[in-house]
Order: sequence, then C-alpha cells, then structure tokens
Amino acid sequence: MPPIYKIIKARREDISSLPAIELAAAQLLLGHAPKKVLEETTSQNELQHARRLGLLWLALHEDRPVGFAHVKLIEPNAVHLQEIDVHPEHGRRGVGTKLIREVYSWGAMARFSSITLTTFRGVTWNMPWYLRLGFEVVSPEELSPALLSILREEKRRGLDPETRVAMRRLFRSKDRGSVHPVAV
Repeated sequence: MPPIYKIIKARREDISSLPAIELAAAQLLLGHAPKKVLEETTSQNELQHARRLGLLWLALHEDRPVGFAHVKLIEPNAVHLQEIDVHPEHGRRGVGTKLIREVYSWGAMARFSSITLTTFRGVTWNMPWYLRLGFEVVSPEELSPALLSILREEKRRGLDPETRVAMRRLFRSKDRGSVHPVAV
C-alpha cells in the first residue's frame, strides 16, 4: 500500500523539524545554486510567525512532517509561495502537488487574485512542474515591485538572475468562496 500523506496547517511542535527537510530538499539543486544558498534555512522565528498567521502548511506521513509550504503576503491582493520543500525520501509521490493544491484552495477562499513564486528556469522538475499546475511565467514587463524586490534579494544572495523565473497563477472567480480573513 502506498504511503498516505495528510496536509495540515503547521503545528508549533513541528517547526523545529522543518530546517532538516529544507536542507535535504536543497541537495536536489546541487549544481544549480551556490552551495551557500543550499545551506540556508528559514529561521525558526520566521516559520513560527508564518504559523501564527496561518501561512504555513505541513505534509505529514505517519504524523511526522515530510514537507512544507510557506507563503508570504507580499502585495495587497497576492500571496507569494516563499518556500515549498519535500524531503527527497518522499519525493515524486504527489506530496508537493498536494501542498500546492492546499495553498491554492486557501488563497482562492481568502479571495486573493493570484499566487506568485520564483523558481529555476532550467531545472527540468521546477518550472515545468509549476506550468503543469497552472502557473505561467510572468514577463519582465509584468513584474510587480514586490516580485522585483524578491528577484533582487535572490541575486544579492548569489542566485544568477538568468537562471530564475517569476511565475503566477490567477485564482479563478469560481474557485473563490467566502472571505476568510488572514490574521496580521
């Protein structure tokens, strides 16, 4: 029987296990990103803050986190997928897709207009995967100030801008339900 994965809002007690998932997933990008970037993890304070705001989801297997999705509110009407990681031991089983679908559902119900992200343009399992999930490339002319700021920060951290791409998925009006306010 294949493993069963459950997506939930993050629990306080699981936050300390997320950096290990982040570091393990980063190893899949060896050769695509500088080593120092692959050794970075999101701070415990930032993850706890995201959890308190309801902006952090976990993928659980046997009640243990094996993946997570972290979003940020970067614009009044858009959310940004800051990080999505699945431990490689649980990769290629639909866990990342389940996380994206959960975040998408939440964003639609909260009545945002779109969800954005940045990813690697040339890594075969990055941009093409997001395209299959309904995201589209944001042209340079369409980049919002918030997305430009994220791309500049990535460059400052050592990521080559030529290898990066911003993407967006619009929320369709039929996906939107009642308003669910986000705590700030």
